[in-house]
Amino acid sequence: MAEFIDPGKLRTELALERCATRSDGLGGQVENWTEIANVFAMIEPISAQSLSGADQTRQAVSHRITMRWRGDVASGMRLAGQGRIFGIVTVHDPDETGRYLVCRTLESAP
Repeated sequence: MAEFIDPGKLRTELALERCATRSDGLGGQVENWTEIANVFAMIEPISAQSLSGADQTRQAVSHRITMRWRGDVASGMRLAGQGRIFGIVTVHDPDETGRYLVCRTLESAP
């Protein structure tokens, strides 16, 4: 049975970004994020947890982000918008019809 997704809920504009690394000239690498598209999506929080270590506590928040199907979205990319950054962990087509993509993401500080 096909999963119903209300297209009217895809109203948050986000930038789809891809990372390219280049040498910093000192043996390391510098990340450079490039916007490849603007998408409209629905953002749903699905979990939150506190991570502790090295005398620090930080929050890890996971989200499910649904957008119209694109063939160029992959794990390792990110979605950014409204002062938030979501690293894409997994990407899948929920009903295998090529209409929508559901991305499991991890929010990080901008």
